[in-house]
Amino acid sequence: MSRSAVRLLLVFLAFLAWSLWAEPASAQVPSSQVSIRSPQAGEALQGQVTITGNSDVAGFVSVEVSFSYANDPTGTSFLIAASSQPVAQGALAVWDTTTVTDGLYTLRLRVKLGDGSYIDAIVPDLRVRNYTPVETSTPTAAPVHATPVPNVIATVTPYPTPTALPSNPAALSPSRIYASLGYGALIVAALFLLFGLYARLRGH
Repeated sequence: MSRSAVRLLLVFLAFLAWSLWAEPASAQVPSSQVSIRSPQAGEALQGQVTITGNSDVAGFVSVEVSFSYANDPTGTSFLIAASSQPVAQGALAVWDTTTVTDGLYTLRLRVKLGDGSYIDAIVPDLRVRNYTPVETSTPTAAPVHATPVPNVIATVTPYPTPTALPSNPAALSPSRIYASLGYGALIVAALFLLFGLYARLRGH
């Protein structure tokens, strides 16, 4: 076997040995094992909230559960609970949300490892609502259907036909007026004539 072939074989064996050694070390602490199962992002929280999840990973040293204000640029965290015992898919801590003001919060689970590193699991946008109403989901707007309105038919209310009044017996027609005046004039003339005759006869 030539020297170049031996050299290539040694390089291949060295690479194989390194890969076999490195893979178990990286698989020791898969970050997917550190998790928070409850509460979930966007959930509304009230009162005593039990935080569940998993902190039982290889290399475990200690665990901390803390929260921070969602809009705090400093990222300051406040401790909820700390332990030196790992938890395998169980209760990690109990958070009394009545001790904080209502608002948006971020929850963090931090597992410290033996080599000085740590693994975090983060749950954002938790809505604490102890003193304000819990928002309800907005209903989907129902499509607006035009409701046909029946044609309005104008109803004509019949008014009674005026009935002709009977003739007034006391009413005088022009002919009767003229006749009455003629009769009156004749009576007056007759009276004057009679009075004149009476006066003449008495004078004689």
